[in-house]
Amino acid sequence: MTTQALLAGVQVYIKYIRMIIQHLSRTQNVKTNKDQCFQLIEGTYQVIYAIIRLHLESGTVGFVSSAILEDISKFTGTLHKIYTFVGIQQEGNRIKQFFRKSEVNGLLKDCRAGLEQAKEVFKVQIGVTVLDQVQSEAESMHKELLDIISSLSDGTVSDSSFSMLPSKPKIFHGRDSELRDIMEGLSQDVPRIAILGGGGMGKTSLARAALHHPDTCAKFQHRFFVSAEPATTVIELAALVGLHLGLEPGQDLTKPVVQHFTQQPSPCLLVLDNLETPWEPIQSRGRVEDFLSLLTDVNHLALMITMRGSERPGQVRWTRPFLQPLQPLSDEASQQIFEDITDDSHASEEKTQLLKFTENMPLAVNLMAHLVDYEGLTNVLTRWKTEKTATLSTGHHRTSNLDTSIALSYSSPRITPGARELLRLLSILPDGLSDVELTQGNLPISDIRSCTSVLIATSLAYKDTQSRLRSLVPIREHIQQVSPPSETLVQAIRKSFHDLLALYQNHNDAHLGIILTRITANLANLDEVLHRGLKPGSSDLSETIQGVLSLSSFFRVTRGGGTTLLDEIPIHLCDHRINVLYITERLKFPRLVDIGQLVTQGLSHLHQLHDPMLEARFYAAAGRTYFKFQSSAQQLEFLENALELSKSIGDSEGQCDSLIAMAEHKWRIGDYITALSISRNAQQLAYQTINLYQVSRAMHKTALSLADLGDYWLSLS
Repeated sequence: MTTQALLAGVQVYIKYIRMIIQHLSRTQNVKTNKDQCFQLIEGTYQVIYAIIRLHLESGTVGFVSSAILEDISKFTGTLHKIYTFVGIQQEGNRIKQFFRKSEVNGLLKDCRAGLEQAKEVFKVQIGVTVLDQVQSEAESMHKELLDIISSLSDGTVSDSSFSMLPSKPKIFHGRDSELRDIMEGLSQDVPRIAILGGGGMGKTSLARAALHHPDTCAKFQHRFFVSAEPATTVIELAALVGLHLGLEPGQDLTKPVVQHFTQQPSPCLLVLDNLETPWEPIQSRGRVEDFLSLLTDVNHLALMITMRGSERPGQVRWTRPFLQPLQPLSDEASQQIFEDITDDSHASEEKTQLLKFTENMPLAVNLMAHLVDYEGLTNVLTRWKTEKTATLSTGHHRTSNLDTSIALSYSSPRITPGARELLRLLSILPDGLSDVELTQGNLPISDIRSCTSVLIATSLAYKDTQSRLRSLVPIREHIQQVSPPSETLVQAIRKSFHDLLALYQNHNDAHLGIILTRITANLANLDEVLHRGLKPGSSDLSETIQGVLSLSSFFRVTRGGGTTLLDEIPIHLCDHRINVLYITERLKFPRLVDIGQLVTQGLSHLHQLHDPMLEARFYAAAGRTYFKFQSSAQQLEFLENALELSKSIGDSEGQCDSLIAMAEHKWRIGDYITALSISRNAQQLAYQTINLYQVSRAMHKTALSLADLGDYWLSLS
């Protein structure tokens, strides 16, 4: 932004404040809160003076940063609130009737908070500031501004307008398709374009890119970019627009703003950035939409808005086709942004890992890259592992603080209590949840479909290509830090997963494929939720351990390995049954060393129980492991015990398991005929019980035996 534009805008501020000071000088008109009014004006002058001095003493000749522009724009909202507060105190002011005493007190509180924040941002030097001095210095400063503006003669800015345009984004990748769609929309007769998406998705950057596109500059002689973030009502929104247009301050500028655009002879483009701030509250939404409707009645006024979420304001006929809410960038675009900022085009595992943490959210990529440029890859990666999103949250504004950006969406008035609960739950579920899991998971969240819609509407969650409701990594990490799910909620989802794993253990029929698919879709969820349940003192520790053992069985059968959660199970368990189940699963992994000690421990726990099925499963596991690490004779004894116990209780699955292990034993010692006979018996029993997994295992042993007997054709069949 040019220096001239900045100073022209500040000149409007001075004009604005002078008028307020003139009101205050008529002391007979100020009936209440006179001291507070003078304090507000005094503080306002300090900030205005600091803004000008900050710029004049910085040595910057041509431009100021977009961050300063953002802070100045935000301060504009505070100015309007001060103007409103002062107006309320005047005798005969009609606006006073619309404010209750509590609302006036709240307005004063907002004014003070806004001033204090501005003083901190612009580093106000507090000194002797008497109102008389303020009035006299305002005159000289106003003259100084006019002199400075006249010395900068680019001729692009009126001294009565605050129409400062933000700069074109210098690093901009991955939005070519969206920019092309916007330019196509702006080429129509009456463009009405809404850029939607979650916080940190680059909505403002995309709007700035469209604002400076050559086609936009050629078509629209007048372009206005107004940040609506400081506004909380339609009155404040209209005041912000009016300030950019150079209108005289007033109590309600909605009609003057529309009239100003109506009187313009040439096409205009108005960009309202972050419009969700005044639009989201239910009490102000209708009036904001009315204001937008009035603006769109102006035929030669093009309107473009940016808003968090996926909802468009009503009462506006938005240009078709609608722009879809912005999604994360591609891997290639994120990498290009990262390389442009860090000037490092070399591939590395650390860079890949850091970009993975951002999940291609533009703001996160940008902040991560700048941090790496300053601290280095290794240091940032180390910090992220402990600090998470706090690593990218050192600034104070949403554009430089990832946590602030996410918190703005999380505090939206649209977020219902149920939606908050659902988002908290999603924060610990990397895989998200399917519609079935949401609606049939017995989760303690009322009207969960409505909650899902709210999260999608605010872009805090989205449906992936598999129609699973998910939340991005930065959002999940932030929610875990500031508002983690309650233990009741975690236990509810854990019980749902326990039930799923129990289905896997108990069903080996045609439905097994559906169960395997559901488990596979939730592997990261299972790991996270079960890990949380293994903490000492957990109320459902026994159920969680059984879930971990079932998950270990799933990994062992489908992937030939186990789960690291097996190593997290507490060593000293009081439950004998859980101990036997744990040792039985441990025996199924060949990497074990002290098999004898593990078997001894298992037998000691079994002596405290009377559970033939559990005992049979233990002997079968011990038998298979003993052949690989101990004696063959001991293995056969264990397997025979397992077979007899299974027969005694009619456990067909246990019998199949024992027969298959015995067939493998005979095959390994070269007794192929006996191995063939036993495996065929196991195969027949598995068919009878419709246990497809056992059928496949028995067929494998049959094929091996036939091949070693020389019957290759039958083996292949």
